[in-house]
Amino acid sequence: MKMICGVVILACVPVAIAGTHSVSPNGKLAEFVVEKLDVTSFPSAIRPKAVKGKKTFSDYGYITQKIDDREALVKAPQGSSQISISILEESQAGIYVCVSGKTQDQSGGSIQRVYLLKEKNADGLLKGREASKEFGGCPVIGGAAEASGG
Repeated sequence: MKMICGVVILACVPVAIAGTHSVSPNGKLAEFVVEKLDVTSFPSAIRPKAVKGKKTFSDYGYITQKIDDREALVKAPQGSSQISISILEESQAGIYVCVSGKTQDQSGGSIQRVYLLKEKNADGLLKGREASKEFGGCPVIGGAAEASGG
């Protein structure tokens, strides 16, 4: 009887753990990120202007121009604003992405940052925060780093 209980527990634990963590689909990670990303967690310089009730690229009307396993390019519905997302690493901590685009201020400069995306709420959206981890393929460009002389 003890053995049967042990087997049942061991069989149920992975299912219970999987139910609490988002599992991204194999081979379609960039598509998963574009669909589930809460863009309001990106820097205000490149994300769309905040509108109540809108959080994802599709909510804002962004169009996916290019998408493959590890990269996506989305374009704003009114024209020139584009955001590029490259998957850098998927780990226990979350999904590291390189986000780049043109700033929406008058300077029109470029900005690029590494973000760590995690599913934090029951709504299933991925929230991002700027990561301290550095990747050679995604050097910090623009924003406060250039303004402070860095």
